[in-house]
Order: sequence, then C-alpha cells, then structure tokens
Amino acid sequence: MLTDIFADRYANRVIWPAFTETEVKLLMQGYLLVEDIFPYWDGSGKAVESAKENWKSIHDRLARELGLSELSPLSYSYMSGSQHVWGPYSYDAVMKAFMTANFPGGSADRFVKERLSFVELAFRLRSEELDKVNAGHAAQVASAKLEDLINDRTKRGFRSRVDMVNRSRDSLNGAFRQSVEELNERLRRAGTKLNYHNGFIQVASDELVEAQIEKPFWTLVADPTWRNVDIDMKEAVDLRDLQGRDPAWYAARALESTIKIISDRKGWTHGGENGAHNYIDNLHAKKNGSFINDWETKALKDFFTSVRNPFGHGAGSAEMPELSPTQTDLAIETCMSWSKALIERM
Repeated sequence: MLTDIFADRYANRVIWPAFTETEVKLLMQGYLLVEDIFPYWDGSGKAVESAKENWKSIHDRLARELGLSELSPLSYSYMSGSQHVWGPYSYDAVMKAFMTANFPGGSADRFVKERLSFVELAFRLRSEELDKVNAGHAAQVASAKLEDLINDRTKRGFRSRVDMVNRSRDSLNGAFRQSVEELNERLRRAGTKLNYHNGFIQVASDELVEAQIEKPFWTLVADPTWRNVDIDMKEAVDLRDLQGRDPAWYAARALESTIKIISDRKGWTHGGENGAHNYIDNLHAKKNGSFINDWETKALKDFFTSVRNPFGHGAGSAEMPELSPTQTDLAIETCMSWSKALIERM
C-alpha cells in the first residue's frame, strides 16, 4: 500500500540546510506528541494493545516508503556469558531510537523530513480514528437516549448516558486539537514555516494569513462534508510549494466544490447547471434567500472567468496562461477566504 509522506512530497524543496540543536529538540518534541495521542503504556505499566497496533502500523508504513525493513533495530541480541539473550523492543522504543538517532552526516534536510514523516503519519492516523468516532456519534447518541428512557431518572445517582457520550466525544476531539495546536506551535518556534492540518504537514504562508485565513479554513473543511474541498486545496498548496503546474486551478476547484456542496445541501441544485456560474446563480437567487448578494456574485463569477477558466481549457495556439508566484498565492488565499466565508454561513 502506497502512503503519502512529508519526506517524499517535499523531497525537492530544501527546508533544513543543517542539523542543529533546534532540530534535535523539534524531533524529540514530535516524538513526545505522538506519545500523547497514542499512549503506549497504561497506568499499571502494561502495553495498550490498540496503541501497539498503531505504532507498529505507522512504523511499517513509513519503513516501506523509505525502502527499509526497519527504522531502527526491532530486537536486541547479545551474549551473557555462554547464554544467548534475545528479545523484541517495544515499538515506542523503536521509534524513539529512530527519532533521536545521531545525525550521521549527509543531507540534514532528508534526515529531518523522514522523522517528521513519522509525526505526520501518527497525527493522520489519530485524525482518521476520530473521523470514525464522529461519524458514529449520532448513532451512539440515539442508543444512549433509549438507555436514558429505560433507566429510572428519579433514581439517586442517575447519570445521563447522552451526556456521557457527548462528553467523551468532546474530550477526545478537544485533546487532539490541543496536540495539533502544540505541534504547529513547535514547528513555528523551530522556524520551519510549516503547518499541520487534516493529516498533512505543508508549508505555511505568513503568520497573519495563517491565523486569519488558513487555520480557520482547514478547521472548517476537516468536516467530512467538505472532503473534496480539502483534497483539492491540499493539492493546490503542494503544487505551489513544489513549483508544480497550475496550483491556482486546484484552488479554484476547491472553491467550486464549496459552492456546489452548499447548493446541494440547501436544495437549490435543479440539475440544469452547466458550470460554476450557474451554481453561483443558485446561491444568489432571491427565491433562495439571496445567500450571496450582488457584488459577491459578480466577484465570484469574475474569478472563475479570469482565473479558473483559462487554466481549465487547452490554450491551443495562444500563449500558455501562467501566474506569478505572488498571483498564485493570492489565488489560493482568495479561494480559501471565499470558501471559509461561504461555509460559515451554512
């Protein structure tokens, strides 16, 4: 199974020209954050089975992408007198050895990226687990309501099962949000200009844009409703960071998906739409409550006409359309900002 890892996505972009004490601290902090989201040992000193499986899965997936059989030794073996002593290391110990290994020389950039890939995969796995928890929450609440009806509410010490289910879900999500915030703060303090969101570590823009546009946007599209928006915008950011072709086109796709999803969810899609402009009209229609007003309608249509459409069709014998780096940043930030503004109105 192929796994998308940070080290491969940014293989051709140098982020760490040297390995210093800052990187040593960052990698140890990353390891400790993984321990926070997947505690390996319980209070009695026994390994947690689910955690063992998760750590092994992350190790195996990363090792395969790096072309290795193991990231650090999986077992120990030595002679004690005439007796051969052998045994396996726990996977948290294996990964700690990997994350804290001495830099052997060579490419500091590759060395750090491979280890941050471990952190990325761990956070992605935890995010996927919570997606399943959140997806099943409605069913759990429905079951809990039945239990509350069956139980005697007048009984002393009665505890609502619905409240317990809600608190449990909120606690899990809240703890992970705190871990994500700490990871991003650690990355910022290390001067990396990197940001983790929704399963991926990517290059962040300036702090003001990140705080006011990017962070709220990624938080909103983490909901499964906006999965296609999330996928296309991540592609846009990766292409921009790696000087790939047409990142603005993918950003525009994300914005178009946002508009289409809102039209569908509101029941305004009629089936006769031929493109983004028609879906924008659905949001603008007075019969639908004018979800967007006149100037917003014009601005959105102008963006698709002037920015998206030239990249969505073959240039033929005309000059190939191209945006400057600054224009590309503006296009991506514009699509994020519009998507954020539209989603927040839902």
